Amino acid sequence: MQAKDYDSLVKLASKAAIAVAFILVVSKLYAWWVSSSAAMLASTTDSLLDVFASLTSFIILKYSLTPADKEHKFGHGKAENLAALMQSSFVLGSALLLIFHGVDRLMNPQPILHTSLAIAISIVAIVLTLALVILQKMVIRKTKSVAISADSLHYQSDLFLNLGVIIALVLSQYEIAQADGLFTIFVGLFLITGAVNIVYQSVHDLMDKELDDEELAMIEQVINENPKALGFHELRTRQAGKMKFIQFHLELPDHLPLVQAHKIADDIEQALMAQFVHTEVLIHQDPQSVVPTELSKLQKN
Repeated sequence: MQAKDYDSLVKLASKAAIAVAFILVVSKLYAWWVSSSAAMLASTTDSLLDVFASLTSFIILKYSLTPADKEHKFGHGKAENLAALMQSSFVLGSALLLIFHGVDRLMNPQPILHTSLAIAISIVAIVLTLALVILQKMVIRKTKSVAISADSLHYQSDLFLNLGVIIALVLSQYEIAQADGLFTIFVGLFLITGAVNIVYQSVHDLMDKELDDEELAMIEQVINENPKALGFHELRTRQAGKMKFIQFHLELPDHLPLVQAHKIADDIEQALMAQFVHTEVLIHQDPQSVVPTELSKLQKN
């Protein structure tokens, strides 16, 4: 995938999220106004949160896609994680408000009006949100964007939220008044769980977590496939936004001419960059005799 393809895909997903969230806010505000449902208020609050979160994500994401400059020579990719953390703060704040409101409605239930209209709007919300999540999943599969993953996690929870609103509205018609407040509390707890997951993933990436085991195994395989590489050690990896960073010490024969050593390292670098999209590779070449046997990996006889 070319860099421009990554940029256009994540921008498309981000703009689509803003558009869907705005449409849902307007329709749910009206439904809450005429129905007085706490569950619908919970859904409206969540959609309003989506607007602010998606707007913030889009602005930061746009910054993260700017090329490396003099002051940020590793690029701006970690801004994606900042966008995810910003989203999680919105989620946590709204979740706590919803829980407080749900407790109040549970203790002081109120009749819900115009449930048919509220149910119809919730069905429309499910259809729009499902279409958005499908688009986001496609973008995530192609880009592995952390910011879009965080956004998608939130919208996936919206699917359950809107389905739950419908259940609460239906139950209210059967005079189960507490269902409205009880479900509002459940939504708040569900959003807190999602926010914690977003924070966990983002903090790990900001602290330069290693690439996953599958990618590490692939790196090892690429190095091992070069017949002139005797081994490697001190492999270090991390990811910032779309960019992956790979560095390691490559073990080569003691008396190999420098130009040949450079050619071997360059071949491995090109092979890794062909395997991983948006990758920067740094290889330090070591004569094999200076490397302790227990430190070396893939040592060849």
